[in-house]
Amino acid sequence: MSAPTGDNDSLHELEAEVKAELAMAESSHPEEAIKLPVTEWLFDPADAQRDDVGLRSLLGAVETLATPIRAPHGRTCLRPRTTPTRRIHLSNSRNESL
Repeated sequence: MSAPTGDNDSLHELEAEVKAELAMAESSHPEEAIKLPVTEWLFDPADAQRDDVGLRSLLGAVETLATPIRAPHGRTCLRPRTTPTRRIHLSNSRNESL
């Protein structure tokens, strides 16, 4: 089972964009902004920290999705995609077991 190449290309593009955003965030030096009076802040350092955490989480998720997994029989495959139909089916089967 393999994903269409467009999906993998999209993941690599997203990964590159997130890495670029992280580089920009790191170059803004939010730790230095906190030393200034609040009236001189160009951004809230707490917001910058939350953005950094969110970007790192997104990068981890993208890297996980882009990493091939090993099937039990030794062949490489990409993670299966959950389609809306499959999500509904999984949701219904969980509700039935309750």
